[in-house]
Amino acid sequence: MCGIAGILNLDGRPFADEARLHRMGDSIVHRGPDGHGYFRGGPVGLAHRRLSIIDVSSGAQPMFNEDSSIVVVFNGEIYNHLELRSVLESRGHIFRTHSDTEVILHAYEEYGLSFPTQLTGMFALALWDMNQRRLVLTRDRVGIKPLYYTVCNGQLLFASEVKALLTERDVPRRIDYDALQAYLRVRYVPAPKTMFQGIYKLLPGHQMVIQQGHIRIEQYWDLTFSDEPLSEQQCLDDLEALFAEVCRQHLMSEVPFGVFLSGGLDSSAVVATMRKLLKTDPMTFTVGYSGSEGINEFDYSRLVSEHVGTAHHEVMLSPQQFSDWIPKLTWHLDEPVGDSACVPLFFLSQRAREHATVLHSGEGADEILGGYSIYKKMLLLSRLHASPLGVVAGLFDRLGGASSVGGKLGRYARHMALPLQDRYRGVSSLFLDGIKTDVVNPDLRTSPAKSSFLEDTFHTYFQRVKSTTELNQMLYVDTKAWLPDDLLVKADKMTMAASIELRVPFLDHRMIEFAAKLPMALKIKNGETKYLLKKVMEPYLPRAVIYRPKKGFPVPIRQWFQQGLAQMAQDLVLNQQSTVSQFIDVRVAANMLHAHQSGQMDAADELWSLVVLEQWCRTFEVSA
Repeated sequence: MCGIAGILNLDGRPFADEARLHRMGDSIVHRGPDGHGYFRGGPVGLAHRRLSIIDVSSGAQPMFNEDSSIVVVFNGEIYNHLELRSVLESRGHIFRTHSDTEVILHAYEEYGLSFPTQLTGMFALALWDMNQRRLVLTRDRVGIKPLYYTVCNGQLLFASEVKALLTERDVPRRIDYDALQAYLRVRYVPAPKTMFQGIYKLLPGHQMVIQQGHIRIEQYWDLTFSDEPLSEQQCLDDLEALFAEVCRQHLMSEVPFGVFLSGGLDSSAVVATMRKLLKTDPMTFTVGYSGSEGINEFDYSRLVSEHVGTAHHEVMLSPQQFSDWIPKLTWHLDEPVGDSACVPLFFLSQRAREHATVLHSGEGADEILGGYSIYKKMLLLSRLHASPLGVVAGLFDRLGGASSVGGKLGRYARHMALPLQDRYRGVSSLFLDGIKTDVVNPDLRTSPAKSSFLEDTFHTYFQRVKSTTELNQMLYVDTKAWLPDDLLVKADKMTMAASIELRVPFLDHRMIEFAAKLPMALKIKNGETKYLLKKVMEPYLPRAVIYRPKKGFPVPIRQWFQQGLAQMAQDLVLNQQSTVSQFIDVRVAANMLHAHQSGQMDAADELWSLVVLEQWCRTFEVSA
């Protein structure tokens, strides 16, 4: 696990200023405290920060092929590198290290630009082919590893984190209003945009090729669905075998490792499967909160630890000193992500680093196997939409009645009147009040019918999978947007802040492709989400864990906004001098905070999103 960065002169002139590479690399030292390396050749410069995991003694980067005509810097892990190495050696390739990085070089030599299809793992990489004078930037299939880029002064700049790009003084720090509008609606910014105007994320499953000054971006992988006529028993057997094989490969490491154990099904499944593969008890780590016993996961995580057999560690968090840790958290995030689960993951990673360098989590199971309750709600609304009740709701909505009804009732009335693709905006929709629409989306002043970047993004994803079931449509949308741009951003940035590599077995592309073939009835059956995974885990985990209500990654943010965070929100956001006041009516936000404190409503998600946004503006000195 590492951090990468680089600069390419698009006009082909030689790149000479290595000091710029050092500044970029130094800004992301937390991603790779174990070593660094730099390369300058022709028009390109590359920087690498290393966190040593595999081939600790000889896996340094940048790494070259046999004749030094190809060089690569790489962030991630290639889990099938031993199998792929064997194939490549049989075809005459000569290896000098045991590193998975070297496999990338020889795979490129053997397969050309299609080489990412041969890789199983998580990766963001930059490869410079001196003979072809070609730079290749590649990101893994679902976006486990980040890769940002911008074009400035005739140069392409790229890096694992935005802050490395911002070491260049000429890179502007201005807000992208399309991204801002999306953030205020769903708490994150869907790719390819970021909150920084002109800075982009390379889409998951995509590859950028730059040659002779021309930039082209191509997709090399996409998720496709096909309900195959398989029996339930066959699917059970196949899932258990595949998950065990994936976990076996994810265990490769020369450094201590463990598992983030929430006490829910997904992380418990990872723990139970890895315990079967190991001769020793794996380390597990759980977070809880002082003064918030009702929201703690300790009881369930202890139950799993005792049942399976792990070396268990518990971390207790206190809501004190918000002013100290919120700026640090926001700096590591790079761009605002209004997901309060960043908080426990940030602190849990800091504590886990005392014991382990590699951690595993259950991230991704919900998105591939149908785990969120919102899926059931949306499917119910679809049935109502197609019923006579839906016709009435549609007429009611057109007459303006639904918009006049407040709260959840009005929202569901409006939703019932709409087809799925017009009402589903993913797991984390906010419906935030008080947005100054004419500021956030100035185009609406001249073109009121213009759709937003967020709407266009979700509609595009829905159109790609309109021929499959509605459940699969929602899974596709969340796999393309919410998963890489909220969950995986949070997972990568919060763990790398502590110099920890996080691995996510459920998001191995073999697991994703297997799940995409499952019949809908094996994802949600008789109202039970993640039905197939629960059946597979019955012999290995307590039923109290498997069939407990889903909690996600619980955070007592609601209580915190009735304590110290309320004052911070007051000082940081709710004043006319704040940057946020340019986009949000602070009177509406103040009323929201008051209603939250008095118990009239739960506005914790909205308030947290505004706190993070304002702190981000201050941390990175962003102008509107």
